[in-house]
Amino acid sequence: MSKREILAIIPARGGSKGIPRKNIRPFAGYPLIAYSLAAGLQAETVTRVVVTTDDEEIAEIARHYGGEVPYLRPAELSGDRVLDLPVFQHVLKWLEDHEGYRPEAVVHLRPTTPLRPPDLVDRAVGILLAHPEADSVRGVTPAHQIPFKMWLLDDEETPIRPLMAVPGIDEPYNAPRQILPRAYFHNGLIDVIRTDTILGLNSMSGKTILPILFDQGYDIDLDTPNDWRRAEERIMRGGPLMVWPGAKRRPIPQEIQLLVLDFDGVLTDNRVWVDQDGRELVAANRSDSYGIQLLRQVGVETVVISKETNPVVAARCRKMEVPCIQGEDDKATALQKCLAERKMDPARSVFLGNDVNDLPCFPLVGWSVAVADAWPEVARQADFVLSRPGGHGAVRELCDLIIKTRPSG
Repeated sequence: MSKREILAIIPARGGSKGIPRKNIRPFAGYPLIAYSLAAGLQAETVTRVVVTTDDEEIAEIARHYGGEVPYLRPAELSGDRVLDLPVFQHVLKWLEDHEGYRPEAVVHLRPTTPLRPPDLVDRAVGILLAHPEADSVRGVTPAHQIPFKMWLLDDEETPIRPLMAVPGIDEPYNAPRQILPRAYFHNGLIDVIRTDTILGLNSMSGKTILPILFDQGYDIDLDTPNDWRRAEERIMRGGPLMVWPGAKRRPIPQEIQLLVLDFDGVLTDNRVWVDQDGRELVAANRSDSYGIQLLRQVGVETVVISKETNPVVAARCRKMEVPCIQGEDDKATALQKCLAERKMDPARSVFLGNDVNDLPCFPLVGWSVAVADAWPEVARQADFVLSRPGGHGAVRELCDLIIKTRPSG
């Protein structure tokens, strides 16, 4: 049997006002649209991924990350108030007229909801294909607020009216929430709609809508800069398991044996004070050295590998009682030698860095970590990004995390 044609459509116009250029703005190291493209491209059930946009820059980025952009959307379908239905009808009619292509169903992937479980698309498509009576499948999550306790208000001079009634329960707005029906919110992570529903019923849902339910941890929408900041922090610091545009992020290893640290920008804030004689001073954080001491008490070794040749590196490491390998232009080779000499399992080792010369070390260990103010490329490739910047408790944060995740007993 030939594979059933399932088309993913990503609508991404260029005129976002709340967050300008939102659809291609870097989000946790990748353009925002890359997450929706990855969701479609990584799904086994999806046969094509098409982006509909009016913007050439968005089109170029979408193509770079694997999406098709067969045309630019006309201006009359690109305004603030244009509904999804005419946009999706336009895509489907264009593909049928120009390519003779008509999919069985369409997956709607909104760029503004980047946090998706890895199996979400395939599960949603599977539900629709298994139920011929269904017009669509819609992603829902438990509602944060109880709609049965909400009110309609015309003005402050007239009585308020309950938004909804509940059969069999008088005054649901006064009832305990435990006896009220559970309400669910359409969060926009995914919709799967039959093509006949969009073109034949002129609807983005139809009448028979089946749910796909998932955890509230994936329920975000990026409408304001604060939304953006909170969402980035959540996923960069080990948020929910999700579709990722780049290499898959690895979980923290169990029973870590070795922590390897860069020096400048990790144990310091990357600044240096130089006096008139050329002598250099740096600022370090005492909580970092205490965290390293706590690691030592649970049997985890720490080593510093630094490109810097200044004696300040060795002096600080002596104070912390940490072995130091400095003046190394090739950190990766130094790391491999360090692991071999100490007979350490690379899979049970961690590397913490901040700049691009640390990147070759990342794949040599079981878990790569970046400080909060790491260079963007480093943050993008790290398995985990700390909440604290270098020189301001980042090492202590990582030490506490390693200790917390070690098996008890």
